Amino acid sequence: MDLNYIFRRRSIRKFTDEPISDEHLDLILKAAMAAPSAHNLRPWHFLIIRDRAKLNKIADIHPYAKMLYQAPVCIAICGDIKISSKRWDQDCAAAAENILLSLPELGLGGVWIGYHPNSGLTTLSTELFALPENIRLFNMIAIGHPAEEKPSRTQFDANRIHFEKF
Repeated sequence: MDLNYIFRRRSIRKFTDEPISDEHLDLILKAAMAAPSAHNLRPWHFLIIRDRAKLNKIADIHPYAKMLYQAPVCIAICGDIKISSKRWDQDCAAAAENILLSLPELGLGGVWIGYHPNSGLTTLSTELFALPENIRLFNMIAIGHPAEEKPSRTQFDANRIHFEKF
C-alpha cells in the first residue's frame, strides 16, 4: 500500500513567483471541502488572498507568516459559529489538512500558519479580512510553487503508541 502522498506533505516556506492557476485553486478547495465535518454541518469558509499588498500586510502583522512575502496565495480558513458553535474548529482543521495533503499532488507546496484569537492578532480578522461577527479565523495556509525541496518522511515513533491504556 502506498501512502507516500501523506509522507510527501512537508512545510514549504520558500516559493517561486509563479502564480497558482484557477484550476489548481479549484481542486485545492474541492479537496478542502471533502473533509469530514461533524453532523455534516460544514461550517467552513475559505478566504482567498492573492493581492500582494494584503499578503505583505499579513506578513507584517503575523510573526510566523513571513513566507507570505513570497507566496502567491494565502487561504484563510474560517468557521461560522452560527452553523457549528462546538466543532467548527475541528472541521476547519480537517479541511486545512486536506488542503496541505493536496498540494504535493499538484506540484505545489504550503505551510500552516497558526492563528489564535487571544494572540493579539485580531487586526487580521477585524480590519484586514473584515470578517462578520459570526465568522472566526481558524488558520491560514501559504501556497505556492516550491523554491525548496524536502524529502518525503514519516515521523513515526513507536513510543507514542499505547494499547488499551496509557
